[in-house]
Amino acid sequence: MTPLSAAELQELTLNAEVLEKDGLGPKVLHLSDGSFLKLFRKRRLLSSETLKPYAKRFAENAKKLRELGFITPEIIKVYRLENDINGTAVRYTPLPGNTLRHALQQVEAEQQSTLINQLGQLLSLLHEKGVYFRSAHLGNVLLLPDGTLGLIDIADLKIQRTPLSLAKRLRNLKHMRRYKQDTHWLFESHKLALIAGYTLHSAKYAQSLFAEIN
Repeated sequence: MTPLSAAELQELTLNAEVLEKDGLGPKVLHLSDGSFLKLFRKRRLLSSETLKPYAKRFAENAKKLRELGFITPEIIKVYRLENDINGTAVRYTPLPGNTLRHALQQVEAEQQSTLINQLGQLLSLLHEKGVYFRSAHLGNVLLLPDGTLGLIDIADLKIQRTPLSLAKRLRNLKHMRRYKQDTHWLFESHKLALIAGYTLHSAKYAQSLFAEIN
């Protein structure tokens, strides 16, 4: 990781647009050159952030996912910060497009079904390639201008060498039910489209998996 002083951080973020913030300040910034800077808060002394900073995880996950054939942001640099609030940061080229949640709000039912079928295919490929994307939801999947799907907010995931077990697949899909509108689209209105898409690459697990999600 590259050390970044407080003065250098201030210079880097000059005239930046704040895209996401919380009570402690900015979390994601749109820099003047078009790149994004994602800031990761300092954690307690003995934590997973201390052992392996989230900025580094984000960058490593982006690289591994690309090697597996998935579309993710291109990493520019990973920083260690001299800051009381933020410990590390990652700078990257953002993917174009809108979140899948936003896209589903803009189209009619037939197109919604097509997009959710496509999401089912993406989820099954992730699971077959051993990717457990803990933060999987419709706000972390982008519909790109060419119609493909990309992944964002990828710090919190694990990649194993073998396909995910049924239990992990189930846990992953149940996580996507935390949002009421997402649940309506995925597991009510267009559940058959989701199952059909998932079955394309994971027929072995599809029936058992979706039988558990009602």
